[in-house]
Amino acid sequence: MVGSVLPGRPGNLTPDQEAKLQELWTATLRVFGVLAPNKPEDAEGLQSTSGTATSEPKVTKKKQSMFRRQKDEDDSKTATDKDDKYGQSKAFQQVLATQNPENLRKAFWSMVKHDHPDGLLLRFLRARKWDVHNALVMLIATMNWRMQEVHVDDDIMKKGEAQAMQDTSNSNATIKKEGHDFLAQLKLGKSFLHGTDKEGRPMCFVRVRLHRQGEQSETSLERYTVYTIETARLLLASHVDTAAIVFDMTGFSMANMDYAPVKFMIKCFEANYPESLGVVLVHKSPWIFHSIWNIIKGWLDPVVAKKVHFTKNIEELEQFIEKSHIIKELGGDDPWEYSYVEPKADENQTMSDETTTNQLLEERAKVVKEYESTTQAWISDAQNSKTLQQKRNDLAERLRAGYWQLDPYVRARSLYDRTGMIRGSEGGVIQYYGKPETPKGPKPLIASPQHGLVATESRADDVD
Repeated sequence: MVGSVLPGRPGNLTPDQEAKLQELWTATLRVFGVLAPNKPEDAEGLQSTSGTATSEPKVTKKKQSMFRRQKDEDDSKTATDKDDKYGQSKAFQQVLATQNPENLRKAFWSMVKHDHPDGLLLRFLRARKWDVHNALVMLIATMNWRMQEVHVDDDIMKKGEAQAMQDTSNSNATIKKEGHDFLAQLKLGKSFLHGTDKEGRPMCFVRVRLHRQGEQSETSLERYTVYTIETARLLLASHVDTAAIVFDMTGFSMANMDYAPVKFMIKCFEANYPESLGVVLVHKSPWIFHSIWNIIKGWLDPVVAKKVHFTKNIEELEQFIEKSHIIKELGGDDPWEYSYVEPKADENQTMSDETTTNQLLEERAKVVKEYESTTQAWISDAQNSKTLQQKRNDLAERLRAGYWQLDPYVRARSLYDRTGMIRGSEGGVIQYYGKPETPKGPKPLIASPQHGLVATESRADDVD
C-alpha cells in the first residue's frame, strides 16, 4: 500500500509484536540499571512469553547454558553455538560481568541519535525472529562493540575526516599512514552516498574496481566502512529505515578481490546494524565473479542473501532505481558526479563549545529519563496504553529534533554536510536532488524530477 508503514515498525505492530517489544524494553531497562532485576537469575536470560505482554517477563534459570532456553518443556534451542556465528552470546555474558550498566545505557542512547527508540529495538527483534532473549543478547553485544571495540561515537564519528586530515601530518608513522589511508578512500570515491532508489531508500555506491588489496591498512578499511555505514544511518527515517547498496563491478578483476573487508562488512550488517539493508544490487559482474559469489553467499544469513540481486544492464537496474536517479557513470540520467571536498579549518569549532554541548546533553538526558519512565508506565498500565504510547511518540520526536541541535557539537562534519546533502541546521533535512527530502512524516517520499515529492510503495526486500 502506498505510503504505508512497513510491518514490524513503530505504528504497525500486531498485539503479539507489541508484547515482545514491551518484554524487550523491560529486559533492556534492567540491564541498564533503570529497573532492578526481580530475581538473581534475571541476568541469565529471558524466557519469552507466548501470549500477552506483562510488565514482568518470565525468567528461567538455565540448566545447560545461559544462552539456551527451554520452550514448552522441550529441548529446542534458539541460540545455539551454530546460530551464534559472531560469538555474541559470549560477548553478552562478558558484558554483564564486567561493564557498568550506566555505560551501556549511554551507549544505547548515543546509538539512537535521531531514530525512534522503539524503531531501534524493533530492528533487533526482527533480526532475531521476535525472540526476546536473542534480541537482548544481540543488542547488548552491539552496545559493547560500539563502546569498547570500535568506539563509534567517541572516536570515529567524533573525530571524522578533519582528524584524519590532521593525522596525515603526524610525526608518528603509524598514525600518519592510518590518516592517509582513510582519506585516500574518500578522495578516490571508493564508495559514496547519493540519491534514492524507487522505494526512497538512500543509496550507497561501491566502485569495486578502485579497491586493491594491500593499498590501505585493514584498520583504515574497517574504520572507513563503519564511518560510511554510520553516516548513512543519518539518512534513514522512520518511514524509510533501510538502505540500498549498489556494487558497481565495472572493470572488476581478481586484483580487486579482497575477502577480509567483505567479511567485515557482512559482520557489521548482520551483527551490529541489523535490518538496515533493503536491497543489494551487484551491477555488471563479470563471469570470474560467479565463483567468488558462491563463496560469499555461504557467509551470508539467508535473509540477507535474498536481498542480493544481480543486474547486467541499465534496463535491469531500472527495475530498482528510476533512470533519472541512476548516475550517468552507470548509464542513467542523473548528471551528478562524485567529487571530494576536503574539511575546512573551522568546520568543527562548535565541538569546542563545552558549555553549549553540556547544556544540550543535559536537556537530552531529561527527555531520555522521561521516555524511560513513560515506557515503564506504558508496559504496566494496559488501560492507558494508547495515551502513553502517544506520549512516548511525542517524546521520541523531541529526541529526534533535539539530536539535530546536538549533532554539530558531537559529530565532526562530513563530506555530506559540506556539500549540503545533510542539513542538520534544518532539522535533519536530506537533499539529494533539486528538492529536499525530510525525515519527518509518516509517508515515505522521494524527490522525483518528473513529479516532485512522491510517495513510495514497500518492497518485499524490506519485509522479513
